[in-house]
Amino acid sequence: MESGEAAAADAGGPRFPFPYTPYLIQEQFMVALYGALEAGRVGIFESPTGTGKSLSLICGALAWLRDFERKKQEEEARLLAPEESGQEGKECPASAGAGHAESQGTAGEPDWVTAFVQKKEERDLVDRLKEEQIRRKKREDRLEKIRNNVQLKYAAKRKRAEEDETKRLLQLSKEVLSEGAGDALEQLDHNEEELILAEYESDEEKKVVSGLEEDDDDLEEEHVTKIYYCSRTHSQLSQFVREVQKSPFGKDTRLVSLGSRQNLCVNEEVRRLGALQLINDRCMEMQKNKHEKKSDEENEGKKRRVSRTICPFYSYEQMQFLRDEVLVEVKDIEQLVALGRETKACPYYGSRYAISAAQLVVLPYQMLLHERTRNAAGIKLKDQVVIIDEAHNLIDTITCIHSAEVSGSQLCCAHSQLLQYMERYRKRLKAKNLMYIKQILYLLERFVAMLGGNVNQNPSCQAVSQTGAVLKSINDFLFQSHIDNINLFKVQRYCEKSLISRKLFGFVERYGSPASAVKSNKENQKLSGLQNFLLTLQQGADTEAGAPQSPVVETERDQIQAASPLMQIEGFLSALTNTNQDGRVIINRQGTVGQSSLKFLLLNPAVHFAKVVEECRAVIIAGGTMQPVADFREQLLSCAGVDPARVVEFSCGHVIPPENILPIILCSGPSSQQLEFTYLTRNMPQMMDETGRILCNLCNVVPGGVVCFFPSYEYEKQIYAHWEKTGLLTRLAVKKKIFQEPKKANQVEQVLVEYAKCIKRCSQAGGQMTGALLLSVVGGKMSEGINFSDDLGRCVIMVGMPYPNIKSPELQEKMTWLDKTMPRAAGQPPSKVLIENLCMKAVNQSIGRAIRHQKDFASILLLDHRYARPAIFNKLPQWIRERTQVKPAFGAAFAELRKFHRGKLDAL
Repeated sequence: MESGEAAAADAGGPRFPFPYTPYLIQEQFMVALYGALEAGRVGIFESPTGTGKSLSLICGALAWLRDFERKKQEEEARLLAPEESGQEGKECPASAGAGHAESQGTAGEPDWVTAFVQKKEERDLVDRLKEEQIRRKKREDRLEKIRNNVQLKYAAKRKRAEEDETKRLLQLSKEVLSEGAGDALEQLDHNEEELILAEYESDEEKKVVSGLEEDDDDLEEEHVTKIYYCSRTHSQLSQFVREVQKSPFGKDTRLVSLGSRQNLCVNEEVRRLGALQLINDRCMEMQKNKHEKKSDEENEGKKRRVSRTICPFYSYEQMQFLRDEVLVEVKDIEQLVALGRETKACPYYGSRYAISAAQLVVLPYQMLLHERTRNAAGIKLKDQVVIIDEAHNLIDTITCIHSAEVSGSQLCCAHSQLLQYMERYRKRLKAKNLMYIKQILYLLERFVAMLGGNVNQNPSCQAVSQTGAVLKSINDFLFQSHIDNINLFKVQRYCEKSLISRKLFGFVERYGSPASAVKSNKENQKLSGLQNFLLTLQQGADTEAGAPQSPVVETERDQIQAASPLMQIEGFLSALTNTNQDGRVIINRQGTVGQSSLKFLLLNPAVHFAKVVEECRAVIIAGGTMQPVADFREQLLSCAGVDPARVVEFSCGHVIPPENILPIILCSGPSSQQLEFTYLTRNMPQMMDETGRILCNLCNVVPGGVVCFFPSYEYEKQIYAHWEKTGLLTRLAVKKKIFQEPKKANQVEQVLVEYAKCIKRCSQAGGQMTGALLLSVVGGKMSEGINFSDDLGRCVIMVGMPYPNIKSPELQEKMTWLDKTMPRAAGQPPSKVLIENLCMKAVNQSIGRAIRHQKDFASILLLDHRYARPAIFNKLPQWIRERTQVKPAFGAAFAELRKFHRGKLDAL
């Protein structure tokens, strides 16, 4: 038995192997999780950070899967037992004897017919179970052999090395033979041949060819019951995998980590492309080349195209070996990539082929929540379990994944590139390709016209007459832009299958850059116009950007510019195929056509989540801070058609003792100024002075680090300037060194390191300065995913209530849509509830940064009397809410804080 095996409340309940003795709340969490999975529920689970949520999820879910597999095998054995004892073919008692021949079955059929059908169904089931058993045995034997036989690994490695050497020598021989034998028939050089679109057999004409070779059946297996675990970032997923490795299930769980090609590709030539879309397109093109190679060889007598690049890592045998290695031992993304390099096998496809046999699949949000990406990865959700972790922003995540935006510059740039491409290769393109290219050109022309511009003129020089944002339904946008007669589904499919954006990127890479060497023939002279146009576009974009950017930001921008804008436009076209009522198109006209943009806004994320909850056996939405949960119930689950009876909620307290946290709602400051930070009052000098006085007093009694959150960067900047002018910053700096959250992501790490160093230095020196004060922003880089544990965050202050900007056209449209489609909640319109929920989700994320483990302690100060209102107060996390004190006057609050922190210092 494991060192900390936890049992359910009663002896007959499920048992949970655990690496140590679990907290009571972890046991409760696992029991609730097990029950939700067993009953096929949709669960909303909240377990504060620092309570061992990941381990509870792992041990609870895998304990359920272990029991589920055991029960399934017992049932199989029971059904197969009569078979093995030689009873097959014996007459069923119900059908025996002539006297029953005339009797009737329940459905009006004779009994012998009913019995025959039943017998056939039973036989089919037994046959199916036998096949499953054989497949399972075969897989287990294969994995066991790999696990135990080191010789097998070395033999496989040696074989690969021999194959590599053979390929290299064969290539050298071909090069020697081909020297001097130039193909006189080729009009284009080797590289340019690849830029031409292959003949497009569209739509219903051609069945989609899978990415596997004909003999790749071994790579495809029937999907076993599994758990899909997804989170937001690759670092969170890697952390989760490390937790699995350390857990009691680490040795015998078949786990596979999935990621994007950007994370998993080991082909350096492809990796160098940088942008995800370019890597995707290049990879798919190389696969296509592999399948076309056979047909090229068959047509030896005909005029052949030059050989195309094939990925050396995309090989059946190598990927089969990698797949089995992945299933034998738990590996995170980094270990998977290292294995891919070592075995010369593609980790992206090798891991995908491991999905069917895996018990636990770890993947990013995008891959699971976006249907096309899910299908492309070979993820089948039917009767499976899905766990979505870090799900506090799930609604926003689904909305963002399915929204898309394109600028006027991108539209004009794509039009120019595509027009030049068509002119260059017109004689070599087939009719269907020309038809689709012309349709795309027309779409681009109409999109630019909707922004008030002309596609043939430089977008940076075209001023927009009427600025502002206009919202339209999808149908209105299609009609008004005169593109309602074009089948966007077919255009979207063409872009996907023909890889036109990849070809266009190669074309621009060759001719669009002023640095590229251009020959002086007539065709290429035509292309000088494209160079000049792209150069003016780039200069225009630089002018619009204004102030110079840091080198890191410039590199990111260059990478985005390097990809053909058509790639981004494809996303917008795809978004326009949504149902009319589920989205809006925002036409945002700003200054020039180049600065203007078209944006698709998804209003109903439930339509994309519905398939997940419909197909899955159970779905668990988990997070450290899930309050307020009404959004999940109403906007996501109810709209996705989930029966309210299927939804379960679980929320547990924190592992810290009650005396280790002091949350206070402060209603007024030291000079009795009421604290209410509305848009109207927060800019008043007396309000900014009062906030400064509160901070000065707190910094005198709070040791270590104080983190102060403001509603926005603008307000933080304004209050900082005011304090600088009044001399308050100087007074604050006596006790705490002041740090400000940077706007640029690449500077966050450096600020945090300096902040931590300063606190450590002050605690060791024991002088007048007692630590540091970090001025942060709600929704910024510091409010999520960063731990201010121990001395880094002894006090967290929230200045005001971070309500979103209700003047934003996107938010206004969402509010209107909610009021039209959702019922009123407790007498309040859904739009008001949304605003409050967005505000409180942001607050809860920020204040949850301070307490990170059982022995941690911190005070939390909410500066605004509105927090005491029941509707707002009840949206705080339960473990904070039940310990919160409301203080109308500053004196009483300050006395409590001083007593709390002095008591903790004395106890240390």
